[in-house]
Amino acid sequence: MGLLNGKTALITGAARGIGKAIALKFASEGANIAFTDLKIDELGKATEAEIAALGVKAKGYASNAADFEETHKVVEQIQKDFGSIDILVNNAGITKDTLLLRMTEAQWDAVLTVNLKSAFNFIHACAPIMMRQRGGSIINMSSVVGVSGNAGQCNYSASKAGMIGLAKSTAKELGSRGIRANCIAPGFILTDMTMQLSEEVRKQWTDTIPLRRGGTPEDVANVAVFLASDLSSYVSGQVIHCCGGMNM
Repeated sequence: MGLLNGKTALITGAARGIGKAIALKFASEGANIAFTDLKIDELGKATEAEIAALGVKAKGYASNAADFEETHKVVEQIQKDFGSIDILVNNAGITKDTLLLRMTEAQWDAVLTVNLKSAFNFIHACAPIMMRQRGGSIINMSSVVGVSGNAGQCNYSASKAGMIGLAKSTAKELGSRGIRANCIAPGFILTDMTMQLSEEVRKQWTDTIPLRRGGTPEDVANVAVFLASDLSSYVSGQVIHCCGGMNM
């Protein structure tokens, strides 16, 4: 439908999984795509080619999203290469799950740094560009566990709760410049990571979901298109759950 024609989207952690699904969906709606990952290997190059095959400009950038200076450098390069940055999707993230009393400081620090600090880094780097453009859409990938918490994931839950606070504060600070900031809170999404769980465990999860199925990366990507496009021009500071009714 061309909902994103003429826009440039920057998506972090998009060589695979939900980030890749968002990149492909945005490209199908006409957006040019810049994406980052820790390294752009054969998989990253394949993702780049798959996006470009949809007829848009696409380029992958190797970047440590948790590094403040490196983030600013890669954003500067993306602006030079694409001319604008209209949409930012903070998707980069990791998990290091264990119970609170077994969690090491290193496990806590790693998840908070990659998941939350990286979002701050990219917003800090992209906001001046969007302010000069007098518009932009920032989308933070949170999680239902960032709202409800989850045993064995206190570091991940805290980081995803932080993504919500970051988006809401950004929306208040930058709204007068035409910049919107929102969150998506996915539930049980069928990715390479969740498919490593046994069929029995996956069934236990889906049995608790009112829609009785796990979500797909494309389900999340459809919500991201809404938040990135002018369809949501009066939506800011919000959290949209994409969880099949799991967290009501």
